[in-house]
Amino acid sequence: MADLTESGLLTLAAGDRIYWETSGHPEGRPALFLHGGPGSGLGTGGYRRHFDGARYRIVGIDQRGCGRSRPLATSNLGRLSRNTTQAVIADIEAVRRHLGIERWLVTGISWGTTLALAYAQQHPDRVSALVLAAVTTTSRDEVTWITETVGRVFPEAWYAFAAASDRRGDERIVEAYARRLAGHDASDRRRAVRDWMAWEDMHVSLDRSLPPGQKPDDPERDAVFATLVTHYWANDGFLHGPEAILAGMDRLRTIPGVLIHGRRDISGPAATAWQLHRLWPASRLCIVEAEGHGGPEIAARMRDATDRFADDGRSEPA
Repeated sequence: MADLTESGLLTLAAGDRIYWETSGHPEGRPALFLHGGPGSGLGTGGYRRHFDGARYRIVGIDQRGCGRSRPLATSNLGRLSRNTTQAVIADIEAVRRHLGIERWLVTGISWGTTLALAYAQQHPDRVSALVLAAVTTTSRDEVTWITETVGRVFPEAWYAFAAASDRRGDERIVEAYARRLAGHDASDRRRAVRDWMAWEDMHVSLDRSLPPGQKPDDPERDAVFATLVTHYWANDGFLHGPEAILAGMDRLRTIPGVLIHGRRDISGPAATAWQLHRLWPASRLCIVEAEGHGGPEIAARMRDATDRFADDGRSEPA
């Protein structure tokens, strides 16, 4: 795995500070990694394994409100409305300019694939190629699936999750949790975090690569994650339409990409990756039969894809 070479906090006009780090070859082909969640953060740097550090200048960002970026989403809930996909795209562009990068290979996992696609659709001239794993578009249908429909597979846990949501009237479950996690009652927020994270553990419980309950307890991390996930999901990813990513795929028509998805991904079925591939002539679809929302073979396929782009030069800066 490539060693960290540089890191910092980029202060933006409204006081947000975005954590960024680079690793690999300082003169290598630029590559950006976008983490999942929203709200998961970069973690301890395992994402660097997806790249050849001798050939890539690897950039990672803790998206606004989470990880080592400041302020955390939970530290000032009045600022939560400022945390949107458009704001994060602007943050990415600020980091790109700060690092003096013209174009980069953009990669992402899970929510990071939604963000990568939204970024590429807004700034196609800055993206040389895309490598996306555990593919999502954060559409209304996908959010409904993961918070409601998939309850048919886990009925006992889902009924407890729904009952604990305290939804009002015709609120969706995700809207009820988002309302409570952005509220002023600290004890109610703690209960909402606990119940949301229990459901997160359940819907990945069939995925051997993501065993539930294996992370050490970290109440702050869980609160940030639950707050940001529900904030984004309740607002359709702030993407201006229930199928916004699919509708914008013509903007990526000539950008090469690889879509990697586990057949057994029950949290996000493979239909999304397949739909994107059909709308994206320059893409290649790779279905990993034995894995779900991640795993060693998916990681290996990501590394193979980034190696190929390094070999053929299509991730070369302009």
